[in-house]
Amino acid sequence: MMMMRSILRSTSIASSSIAHSPEKVLIPAIGSISSSPTPHLQIFTRHFLDLHKMVNKEAIEKEKARLADEMSRGYFQDISEIRKNGGKIAVANKTLIPSLTASKFPDLEVNLPDGGSLKLPIIPGKYATDTSERVIPSVSLFCLSFRASSQAMASSWSTPFLDAFSPSGKVQVYEVSFIDSWYMSLGPLRQMFLKMMKKSSSPQKQVVYSFGDNYYLRKELQILNLLTGYIFLVDKSGKIRWQGYGWATEEELSHLLSCTSLLLDGDEA
Repeated sequence: MMMMRSILRSTSIASSSIAHSPEKVLIPAIGSISSSPTPHLQIFTRHFLDLHKMVNKEAIEKEKARLADEMSRGYFQDISEIRKNGGKIAVANKTLIPSLTASKFPDLEVNLPDGGSLKLPIIPGKYATDTSERVIPSVSLFCLSFRASSQAMASSWSTPFLDAFSPSGKVQVYEVSFIDSWYMSLGPLRQMFLKMMKKSSSPQKQVVYSFGDNYYLRKELQILNLLTGYIFLVDKSGKIRWQGYGWATEEELSHLLSCTSLLLDGDEA
């Protein structure tokens, strides 16, 4: 009993001493201690956020410009133009485009019916994405089709071209079909589609397919009407040296063949 009284008395004295002490005892609240960021961290964070906003703004503006561009021209405008000119939106070149002013053909990854893939154009210093060895052609003819209706147009150019130059072994034809449907770009459907496609019987002709978005390639090649065919003669450096459109005419074919001969002979301008 006496021990209990001593304890209570000691506690009372201690409490009284704390209450009348001139120095205040501060007990920090949990979570109240915080360290403000250093100036360097503040500057870095601000610059990072500004850059993030700028990149987002540029991406949004780029996408808005793309939507406006694509909405400015539609299917009905394309078909109206085809009815007027039969797909001949311009006359093919009569002579070679000089090498100094010629544009490079854009990089394009395509799929083969056997499941392999290629990165076009095949030029020195660039390699196919599959493991097979491929001969680099001296001249390539690219026949681009964005709709099934223009595939026959491509053949009107490629068949006479191969008849004339296939024996040389120095040329290659790529008939490229573009498939921009998003669900056809999915792995299983894409593989199923490719298995259904026939392989080319000619080693100098590749029928290939490009899946997915092709807007920027079309922009670079100045392709507007998707219902016609686009033909490009590309030299061994990957430069576009001649261009044709739609169905081939006899006169245009003669220009194509003569320009190809000049490239093969090394007599180009």
